[in-house]
Amino acid sequence: MMTVWCASLSLQAAELDTLKSVELQEVEVKATRATKKTPMAFTNMDKEQLKAVNFGQDIPFLLSLTPSVTMTSDAGNGIGYTSLRVRGTDPSRINITANGIPMNDAESAQLYWVNMGDFASSVQSMQIQRGVGTSTNGAGAFGATLNMQTENIGMEPYFGVDLSGGSYYSHKETLRFGTGLMKGHWGIQGRLSNIGSKGYLDRASTKLNSYFVQAGWFGDNTVVKFITFNGVEETYHAWNYTSKYEQSLYGRTYNSCGEYYDADGNTRYYDDQTDNYHQQNYQLIWNQRLGQVLSLNAALHYTKGKGYYEEYKRKRTLFEYELDPQMTWAVSDLVRQKKMDNDFYGAVASLVYDNHENLQATFGGGWNKYEGDHFGLVKWVKAPVTPIQPNSPYYFDKTKKTDFNVYGKVTYDLLSGLNAFVDLQYRHVGIKMDGPTDEIDWDIYERIVYDMKQSYDFFNPKFGLNYDITPNHKAYISYAIAHKEPTRNNFQNNLNAAMELPKAERLNDLEVGYKYQSKVFSAGANLYWMDYKDQFVLTGEIDKIGEAITRNVDKSYRLGVELEAAVKPVDWFRWDINATWSKNRVKGITVVLDDGNVADLGDQPLAFSPDWIANNIFTFNYKGMKASIQSQYVSKQYLTNTGFESYRTLDDNDKPVDVGMMLDGHFTTNIDLSYNFKLPKLGLKDATIGVTLYNLFSAEYDNNGWAAPAYTKENGNVVATGQGTHDLYEAGFAPSAPFNVMAHLSVNF
Repeated sequence: MMTVWCASLSLQAAELDTLKSVELQEVEVKATRATKKTPMAFTNMDKEQLKAVNFGQDIPFLLSLTPSVTMTSDAGNGIGYTSLRVRGTDPSRINITANGIPMNDAESAQLYWVNMGDFASSVQSMQIQRGVGTSTNGAGAFGATLNMQTENIGMEPYFGVDLSGGSYYSHKETLRFGTGLMKGHWGIQGRLSNIGSKGYLDRASTKLNSYFVQAGWFGDNTVVKFITFNGVEETYHAWNYTSKYEQSLYGRTYNSCGEYYDADGNTRYYDDQTDNYHQQNYQLIWNQRLGQVLSLNAALHYTKGKGYYEEYKRKRTLFEYELDPQMTWAVSDLVRQKKMDNDFYGAVASLVYDNHENLQATFGGGWNKYEGDHFGLVKWVKAPVTPIQPNSPYYFDKTKKTDFNVYGKVTYDLLSGLNAFVDLQYRHVGIKMDGPTDEIDWDIYERIVYDMKQSYDFFNPKFGLNYDITPNHKAYISYAIAHKEPTRNNFQNNLNAAMELPKAERLNDLEVGYKYQSKVFSAGANLYWMDYKDQFVLTGEIDKIGEAITRNVDKSYRLGVELEAAVKPVDWFRWDINATWSKNRVKGITVVLDDGNVADLGDQPLAFSPDWIANNIFTFNYKGMKASIQSQYVSKQYLTNTGFESYRTLDDNDKPVDVGMMLDGHFTTNIDLSYNFKLPKLGLKDATIGVTLYNLFSAEYDNNGWAAPAYTKENGNVVATGQGTHDLYEAGFAPSAPFNVMAHLSVNF
């Protein structure tokens, strides 16, 4: 009897230690996460939910069935260059953190998921806050915040293997391990991953290698963790996209990147047309419980990024590459490399007070600095006018950016069930860019040189009320203001002295919501009004190197309703559904006509902002067997902000033709089938084997695109036209893969 009693006490103590370790490790994200009392729209995904969809695709595709989300994939199958959009806002407006530490690239404000291969396998939980969200570190949130917590160090040792393989030679191999708690205080955990794919598009291959290792020390009220993770990628270019005319000639998988002609006029493709990058991350995290009501988190971080992309360029003016000093205007094919070498480092900290009754308060902030070099080399020239050295340099510019923020948040229960939320943030950003760029000012035949220094000071207040009407019903309302500084590209597209410097953006965000929760059914509705001042939008113009230009527009808005529901009437069945309707408009958009005059087009739809997004998931579970049927509908999307669905030009037979500038709406269905089993006698804790069928009905649709037509007036009306009389190439599209398959196996020892 005494033995049983002692064993019971030992088990309870172990469970308590595990609970304490989990709670202490979660301190690192507590300051920046929304809770049930936060009057904002958010979605949580835990480790089990991520594991159920993590078979090699990038994180944007793992989040694809959450409300208001769309995603893109250059290769067409969700591996390689991918991006996430929320409520129609582009990736540069989504703040992303890991353990409260900024992950967005400081210059572009994006996170390049290709540098984060298989990071989902090392994530404990994610939270997507839609709209401005709560104050956080790093880039300003202008559409959403993605808050990630890396995996907790467990108390028990384990070893696991995850394998996936399927269409387009796609595969993922992951080794996972954990030592458990050693000598009562120490734990080490890690992952080693390899992901590869040839892609749906021709030559759109991806090779991703990564690791994640963390070591932690655990005390009664303290956790100290050192985390390091990396990503090494080699990705063949697939970012040109293709016109519908090219697709009609060469098929949907046609990829023009790397294309050139040999001496006999035969079409060839350059083998080394690849993007190559190595990103190394380090985090040192200290979580401290300072009594029953107070906890502290502090972290240091450093990220090293280095890489280049190489490309074959046809018929380039050698003067542009410092290879024609006499200005003979010689033209030649060449191979160039554009390189980056950057460092990002800083510190974040937060202090959280919770009396577990009626008051929660947080004070925090961070200081981060970025230093980056951009430089270009010419590797080879087909027909040089003067002898050249290999790897001849032609530009070198630098960027330095400092980002400091401090915030305070308070949630206070005014009455029983009614709490007020106040969140105030001050953010300072300083940017300095200098040095010769990769662009030529062809009006004066000189290389454009950066000489720019800007600073911004932002005050971002947020207020709200949350009312628990009954234990099952709650309602909330919040109002938030956010600001965002221009990105490197915004400055780059305004280098001409005659142009105004880009302005910082401002967003006013109103959110009103209702939620119902019972044991078998939950539902929610969220109404949002996002009113922008000086938002950056696509103009339809292209710059000197052919890239789409974004400029400030005076006024624009996003108005929408997000609906969610879930029902679980029996243990073996669950039904989840969500839908978003939105109206996204720019006010008074203007275009430059072919005669140089400016025309006002009035209010028009914002690009890449579908009116409808709907997701449906049926999940069946029975004795280890699981089936999940996932469907998504996304309505049509404009490629420009002008409201034109097509432009007019002439085809090869001199007949007028309309060339589409839209992403058509699409409906897709995925099915995942799996079986989980245990073999304890063989030392196998559990194993899962399964298969996922993507795009079951082979819907043909495009996930991304661009358009850059000209504009003219006909009979007093503005019309979109090609840049020339027979121009079928002013809209490019990124096709998505038809029906494809991934088999998967996960084993835990």
